[in-house]
Amino acid sequence: MKIIPLRLTGASILEPIIHGDHRGFFMESYNQQVMKDTGINHSFIQDNHSLSADAGVIRGLHYQLNPKAQTKLIRVLTGAIYDVILDIRKSSPTFGQWMSVILSEYNHHQLLVPKGFAHGFCTLVPNTQVLYKVDEYYSPLHDRGILWNDPALSIDWPTSKAILSEKDIQQPVLADAEINFD
Repeated sequence: MKIIPLRLTGASILEPIIHGDHRGFFMESYNQQVMKDTGINHSFIQDNHSLSADAGVIRGLHYQLNPKAQTKLIRVLTGAIYDVILDIRKSSPTFGQWMSVILSEYNHHQLLVPKGFAHGFCTLVPNTQVLYKVDEYYSPLHDRGILWNDPALSIDWPTSKAILSEKDIQQPVLADAEINFD
């Protein structure tokens, strides 16, 4: 597996080795020893799976406060997403900066999102399924978010007609969000 560090410290793209032939492909999507050998030492304890029926579904920007913050390892099973991470570590030199990557069933890339980042994505095609591992259980008490279209962030979402949950419509902007990451 190839690990590609991103410009926001701690975030990485994981590029698995794909073994393909006329039947299709095989890949090792997760191997704890390989992760440890490359310096990724998270103990993932829960898998989450979402299906978005339409293109233009935006989920996020989500995070959990400490002490229930989550590292996430995200991949797409079917379809494609425009995946966004936002650094919300107050002492980070990249605090308030975001970046995006495309994850798809075709590129097989995975995105490692460390604690201290808000995360969200926009589906690029219908019937997109996303699977992600987390290293902390979901905690409604610690669940937080940032408004997907916060004007101060100017995230360039690839849709003119966002499909959102009521929860995501009502999130605060970054300046008003509760954050406890240093």
